[in-house]
Amino acid sequence: MELTGVFVPMITPFDESGAVAYPALESLAHQILETGATGLVALGTTGEPSALTPGEQHGILTALSKVCAHHHAPLLAGAHPGEEFPQVTAMLSLVPPFVRPGPAGVLAHFTALAATSPVPLVIYHVPPRTGQPLDSATLRAIGTLDRVLGIKYATGTLDADAIALLADPPPNFAVLSGDDIYLSPLLALGATGGILASAHLATDRFVALVTAWRTGDVSTARKLGHELTPLSTALFAEPNPTVIKAVLHAQGRIPTPSVRLPLLPASPAALHNALRYAG
Repeated sequence: MELTGVFVPMITPFDESGAVAYPALESLAHQILETGATGLVALGTTGEPSALTPGEQHGILTALSKVCAHHHAPLLAGAHPGEEFPQVTAMLSLVPPFVRPGPAGVLAHFTALAATSPVPLVIYHVPPRTGQPLDSATLRAIGTLDRVLGIKYATGTLDADAIALLADPPPNFAVLSGDDIYLSPLLALGATGGILASAHLATDRFVALVTAWRTGDVSTARKLGHELTPLSTALFAEPNPTVIKAVLHAQGRIPTPSVRLPLLPASPAALHNALRYAG
């Protein structure tokens, strides 16, 4: 399938007892899809997967699979979904972190993974976290692999390799912005959409921004890009997803702003600043 538009990597809401608040998760997911998002991401970094038990991860995949099936929306999974989740469209697969295998090693890794994965792959390229930079030639080679649908591009900057990749992407290879503040310029260069934690808030405006760039409405796209960048900046002022959860709780959309260690709750100052832009 073609991956275009806004995909929201879902937070994991917790209730007063500290358990996963599944009803709140489902309600939030319905709201996001009803407001125009293309699809959801389960168990991405924003969902705090490393702090969840295997049972909680399974429960979250079950809940979000049900919501996406209701809306006929694609679901990406940040953890191996197994055969029991037919609603999962693709696995969001991180470039191997920490070991820094080099570009050839990364290509070999994804070649092997694409051949054995039960679902297609979307590559997650985030060198500030993995320690592994990749040039545009390597990214193109990965993009030509069978069952690799696209890439979440999150280098932390608008770099020369992004420009080179978008100037000549592999056929049917989606480039999705993974850095929310660089969404608008990447769309202007030809990205197909974004995987955007910020789009828990102002979902409709992020959708409108993607639509405007893809339909050539440059004046609207520039205006929305300038308006939404301060929101994304405020939401990422402290470790993700702490500020997003604080704002969602302040809006009454989740029962608590709680996060699990090693994360700490957002500061009052960060919440106050984000609420200025959240609408």
